[in-house]
Amino acid sequence: MKGKRTDLGKSACGIARALGVVGDWWSLLIIRDAFKGRQRFSEFQKSLGLAKNILSIRLRKLVEEGIFTIEPDPGSAQSHFYVLTPRGQQLGVILVALWQWGEENCFLPGEFKYAIVDAPSRQPLPKLQLRAENGRILKPTEFYVEARHV
Repeated sequence: MKGKRTDLGKSACGIARALGVVGDWWSLLIIRDAFKGRQRFSEFQKSLGLAKNILSIRLRKLVEEGIFTIEPDPGSAQSHFYVLTPRGQQLGVILVALWQWGEENCFLPGEFKYAIVDAPSRQPLPKLQLRAENGRILKPTEFYVEARHV
């Protein structure tokens, strides 16, 4: 028996709240496919091989959370597009970070990999790094979470 998910929407943790919006792998893969240019339900379904009912639920939630908008298809009254909003586009940096972590930690030496590249130059993106205000690269032991009133 599956337990009910905990609502993380009121959590004081930004990670918990973000996971409440896009925390399952299917949602992140749908967003990844949108960055690849997919916009139609059928394109997502074909790419992911996800059951239509599950895809429909995930897309509905992503629309409700403001990650996608639904735009009419001018060529068909029966069809529409799922378009990333500016909020959804901000997830690009999260996907790049996950991609780079996966490349570094989830492939065997010599195993075929893709690369995320800069569109104009077609050069691979440099590894994302956390930097202090002065530009210094931060090690994992050089930052922490601190309560602040904003």
